[in-house]
Amino acid sequence: MYQVRSIEGISEISAKDWNHLCGQDYPFLRHEFLHALEASSAVSPSTGWTPCHLLMNEGRQLIAVMPMYIKTHSYGEYVFDWVWADAWQRYGLPYYPKLLTAIPFTPATGPRIGTHHPLNKIVPLFIEAIQALGESFNTSGWHGLFTEPELTQIGKDQGLFTRLGTQYHWFNRQYSDFEHYLAHMMSRKRKSIRKERDKISKLNLRIRCLEGHEIDSTALNHFYQFYQITHLKRGRKGYLNRAFFEQIVQKLPEQLMLCSVERSTEVIASALFFKSSTTLFGRYWGATEEIDGLHFETCYYQGIEYAIRHGLQRFDPGAQGEHKIARGFEPVDTWSLHWLAETGFQPALTQFLEEEHQHIRAQQDDLRTYLPFHKNTHSQED
Repeated sequence: MYQVRSIEGISEISAKDWNHLCGQDYPFLRHEFLHALEASSAVSPSTGWTPCHLLMNEGRQLIAVMPMYIKTHSYGEYVFDWVWADAWQRYGLPYYPKLLTAIPFTPATGPRIGTHHPLNKIVPLFIEAIQALGESFNTSGWHGLFTEPELTQIGKDQGLFTRLGTQYHWFNRQYSDFEHYLAHMMSRKRKSIRKERDKISKLNLRIRCLEGHEIDSTALNHFYQFYQITHLKRGRKGYLNRAFFEQIVQKLPEQLMLCSVERSTEVIASALFFKSSTTLFGRYWGATEEIDGLHFETCYYQGIEYAIRHGLQRFDPGAQGEHKIARGFEPVDTWSLHWLAETGFQPALTQFLEEEHQHIRAQQDDLRTYLPFHKNTHSQED
């Protein structure tokens, strides 16, 4: 009764059918977002991302979908497996291609399967299909990145490897405004943030939060220039091209916010955010000049103020960055799932993941001691 097939592009299924199963609140699983990646060729075989999305039918009825890609490298994933690839190579086996379920270039935890059925019914069927596809495509395995807790647990119960990671998120504890938020901090930490923000406020800059269709072509031109400047400083061009950003501004305006920084009539920096009904996602940033504290103001403090103003529960500012701790972003777990076809690596991989898990837990415990809040302030773990 159940059939799973793969398609070679998101355009092979209608936005209506895909979004009916995935919903439209979490922006990165929406058909429009994934289609923009493919239509702009940011995701394509030539960039090492070959779409291979899975569709599940019960009889004639489509009941579940899952994004998936055949990868020929590990760039743009943010769960680093270069050590694994090296081990495969030294063992005389190819690590690439591999199968990947993830949102390209987007390290944001969220749903990875769209369905109205219980996940514990759907996941085993997808795993079976993935393993069959892995064999037919001669891949080293499959990886599911930044999986939500329910999917992570079901995958673990099905015998998949689980891998722990850390990000730093801000949580809204019914703050009325930014000062109310600061009031929950120790005096020294509170003064440090005020000093940091005061430094920017004295520069006579205008900071605006543009939403939806307020993000016009001029604002997008400035942002895209800044986005590429940020990546060129690291010696490479940004993964995403202007065509991608044009499409998401056109197709997902209600889920975008652009923080624009202006000096007189000149735009000098901007940061692009996505949002759901509960969460703000900080994604891309850039500036034409280095101004001490401007990155923190634009990407973090403005995001916190926006989340408070709009009653959002959480602010996910993106991957990495222990410097976020001092500004009230708390360590949170991220998870990934893994299936490897070569069983000979399982003992070594099990040991690697256990040791990494212990190290990350110890690091998280240590990092929480640096949070700026009063001791009686509840942490996210509570």
